[in-house]
Amino acid sequence: MPANNAVRRSLAVIAALPLLTLAACGYGSQAKDDDTAKVATGADKIEGLDSVKIGYFGNLTHATALVGRQQGTFQKELGATKAEYATFNAGPSEIEALNSGSIDIGWIGPSPAINGYTKSNGKSLKIIGGSASGGVKLVVNPKKVTSLKDVKGKKIATPQLGNTQDVAFLNWIADQGWKVDAQSGKGDVTVVRSDNKVTPDAFKAGSIDGAWVPEPTASKLVAEGGKVLLDEATLWPDKKFVITNIIVRQSFLKEHPKAVEAVLKASVETNKWINANPDKAKAVANKQLEADSGKALPAAVLDPAWKSIQITDDPLAATLNTEAEHAVKAGLLEKPDLKGIYDLTILNKVLKGEGEKTVDDAGLGTS
Repeated sequence: MPANNAVRRSLAVIAALPLLTLAACGYGSQAKDDDTAKVATGADKIEGLDSVKIGYFGNLTHATALVGRQQGTFQKELGATKAEYATFNAGPSEIEALNSGSIDIGWIGPSPAINGYTKSNGKSLKIIGGSASGGVKLVVNPKKVTSLKDVKGKKIATPQLGNTQDVAFLNWIADQGWKVDAQSGKGDVTVVRSDNKVTPDAFKAGSIDGAWVPEPTASKLVAEGGKVLLDEATLWPDKKFVITNIIVRQSFLKEHPKAVEAVLKASVETNKWINANPDKAKAVANKQLEADSGKALPAAVLDPAWKSIQITDDPLAATLNTEAEHAVKAGLLEKPDLKGIYDLTILNKVLKGEGEKTVDDAGLGTS
C-alpha cells in the first residue's frame, strides 16, 4: 500500500476511536459534584461564566488535576464560577469532548494533543501548560523476557493505536532495527492495543508478555509478578519528557482568558504544593482516584508509581516536537506543522507573579 494511503487510513482509524470508545466504554463520564470544593461566600463569577468544564484521566500522570480537584484549588480560584469535571480513559475521546464543547480545558497526553491540533489545521486547541513528565515503563513477564533483545517475537500491549505510549513503543522497536506494521501491530513484535483497565488481567492470564504503559498500570503489572525492563525516561535527555499537558479550546481561550488564568493559577499552586508535600499529595491523589473509580490504589502499586512521575509546570515543548517526529516515523502521522500549538502567555504571567521561572515553547508558540 502507498505510504500516503497508509497514513490516511491511520488518521481515519485514530479519528474514529473517540466515537468507538465513547460508545463502548463510557469514556468522558461526568464526575460527581464535589463536597470538598464549596464556593466562598460573596465570591463573584469570572467573566460572567456559570461554569468551567475540566477534563482529565484517572491516571497518576494527571496528578495535578486529581489533587487540585480534591483540594478544591480550582474552585477557589474560579470563585462563583463552578468547576465542573469529566473523566476520560483515552485521549481521542477527550479531544472529541473538547471539540464539541463538552469540556473547556483538559489534562492530556502529547500524542492526542498533536493529533487534535493537526487534524483541525491548527484551529481546535492550544497547549497552555505542562503538568507531568515520566511515569511510563516497559514491564514484562520475567519468565518469558529476560533482556531487551528478548522482546522480539513477544506480545506487548500498549493502551491504544496512536496514543502516546503506542508511538513511543513503535519508535523504540524501530530503533532496535525490527519491523512492525503500525496498523495491525504485526511484525517482529506483536503490538496488542489493550485498554489500561484490562491489561493487568491479560498479563495475569498470559495472553500478553508485557506492556509499555503509564502509571499506575505499570506498577499494577509489577504487583502481578512483572519486572520493569525499561523506564522510558532513560531514553530522553535529562530523563525528562512530556507525558501530560494542559490544553484549552481556542475559542474558550479567546473569549475567557481570565477563567483560563484562574485554572492555570490553580495548577501552578497545586504543583508547588505537590512537590513540597509528596507523601501528602500522593494520598490526596489516591483519594480522588477512589472517588472517581470507586477503588483506591493499594500501597504496593501507589508508592512505586508515584516515585516515577515528575510534576512540572514546564510543558517540555522540545520533547513534544520529538514525539511528533516519532509518530511520523511510525507512519501514524503526516509531517505536522506544530507552529502555534503552544500559547504560554498566561502561564508565564502566572509564573512571574509567583516568582517562579518562566517556561519555553521551543519555537512552537503563537508569536
